[in-house]
Amino acid sequence: MKKQDSVATQKPWSAIAGVIISIALMAGLATTQDAAAGGGKKYCTATARDAFKACKNEVADDYWIAKAICNNVSDDADRAECETEARESKKEDRKFCGEQRGARMELCNLVGEDRYDPDFDPANFIDPDEIGDSVAPNMYFPLVPGTKWVYEGGDEVITVVVTDKTKLIEGVTCRVVNDVVEDGGEVIEDTDDWYAQHVNGDVWYCGELARDFETFEGDDPDDPELVEIEGSFKAGRDGDKPGILMLAAPQVGDVYRQESSLGNAEDAAEVISLTGTETVPAAECNNGCLITREFTPIEPGIEAEKYYAPGIGTILEVEGGERVELVEVIFP
Repeated sequence: MKKQDSVATQKPWSAIAGVIISIALMAGLATTQDAAAGGGKKYCTATARDAFKACKNEVADDYWIAKAICNNVSDDADRAECETEARESKKEDRKFCGEQRGARMELCNLVGEDRYDPDFDPANFIDPDEIGDSVAPNMYFPLVPGTKWVYEGGDEVITVVVTDKTKLIEGVTCRVVNDVVEDGGEVIEDTDDWYAQHVNGDVWYCGELARDFETFEGDDPDDPELVEIEGSFKAGRDGDKPGILMLAAPQVGDVYRQESSLGNAEDAAEVISLTGTETVPAAECNNGCLITREFTPIEPGIEAEKYYAPGIGTILEVEGGERVELVEVIFP
């Protein structure tokens, strides 16, 4: 593996990115202004309400399927236990639906009540092959092919690589970034993320193909079984919409949706500091880190703080006291 570049010898993207002037916030960038002022319809609240109804219907569907399965358990005691578990799961799941609704309403309070319908016009996005050449990369997420970040947290090793591949989504040419998670040397996640850089420097998140693997007893560890693709989405398919992964010129208090696939992928972020200080094995920032709070209404109460060093990208994620640290970074 190529030895990581020292911070002193890395390309000075942070310097050239400083010339990026953020234009007026585009359609789709959520702000804290309440779009419902003046009597407008509360579209965000209506969306939260309808998603809650969908969640309750899904819980009912799961319950009756579980009940049907219990009908085919011959032993009386086992069947009774099966039915009890089905009722308890139904109760817990309905409560969780309510928690999701509350979390969505909290997000509405932050982003306002307007419809979430971002302007994903191909004319507003640049050719990804120009990034790092004629166009400066986003200083917090440089989409330059060959860039590689390696993170460690607990027993997991996460390798993120900006590939030279592209994917066309709704007429926008997106860069493919591969994200592989290993646990004890075995691949448990392999994701292709699709990003595009806006003409104002913002990096948009256009979708992902998320593959989760598991190695069962007797399986070849080099050939794990694909068990699910939950969380995958693509802008323009089944009502899914893109979001903004990283702003070109973030300001404290900015809140924005990073993706929108209702009931599947609803990440959001809030800028909480531009002067963070942190040190990890591969990088450091002294009063210069961008810190965001990243969360999703799909998992109420779970959130992470992410630290981004200018010119490098994500260097640290802290969730529930656990740290995932950047241990190696390679620039092309």
